[in-house]
Amino acid sequence: MSAESGLVRHDREKLLNAIAYFAENTQDCRKTKLLKLLYYLDFEHYKAVGRNVTGLQYQAWDLGPVAKSLWQELKSPAPDMLEQLSFEYESVSFPDNPDAEMMTIRPLRPFDASHFSRRELEILERLAKRYRYHTAKQMKDETHREGGPWHQVYEIEGHRNGEIPYSYVLSGVEDREAIEEVARDHEAALEKYS
Repeated sequence: MSAESGLVRHDREKLLNAIAYFAENTQDCRKTKLLKLLYYLDFEHYKAVGRNVTGLQYQAWDLGPVAKSLWQELKSPAPDMLEQLSFEYESVSFPDNPDAEMMTIRPLRPFDASHFSRRELEILERLAKRYRYHTAKQMKDETHREGGPWHQVYEIEGHRNGEIPYSYVLSGVEDREAIEEVARDHEAALEKYS
């Protein structure tokens, strides 16, 4: 989105800096754990104000919610991602996959908080503290909780690999209608200026 259109979005900067933040502030930040942390960041922010942080869309995969576009990019990172992050691979052997590789992500540049709102920064910090020592399996188990957005799409609706609507995080939220209205207004503004 160009500045000429009147609307400047910082989704990419936020995504790269959120990855750097989680890589720096959690232990063993590998692909699965990272994808779950970003999911929580986006869905918690949406629950509060009707907008995600990174611009990612998530699908209900067997291993939990996954931003497919990021999952694919992590296989072959874009130049801007490689300027900000390093990816280290180590061979591991699992019973079901004896030739597996584990990817560890490390920031190459300091985290830049200037792209984030105060609320976004608070969520980043809260998630890093809460999940600092969680393993990928613990993260997977947590995102599979009954009643959560992934569970609704994957288990209840049976849409394997289906998109997880952000609105599913609003189930039981007192201000649901107001947040949905803000989300619709935001989407309309994005469409108008794209």
